[in-house]
Amino acid sequence: MVVTQPSAGEFKAFSATCTHQGCAVKSVSDGVINCPCHNSNFSIADGSVQSGPATKPLPSVAITVSGDSITLA
Repeated sequence: MVVTQPSAGEFKAFSATCTHQGCAVKSVSDGVINCPCHNSNFSIADGSVQSGPATKPLPSVAITVSGDSITLA
């Protein structure tokens, strides 16, 4: 799972498995989640593909935010 913060106080979570060929995404920078295997990039806000070769978004993961803790819902 990868957790992002698109805006202050807003947290989103997505599968950390790239939808292209199943590699693990490795970093989050400049508003995108990056996959190092083939350079697919996904939006930190909704997991949508920003650049391919991936054609499907990262699936979202339900989380609960309570104070300083983020847990699976």
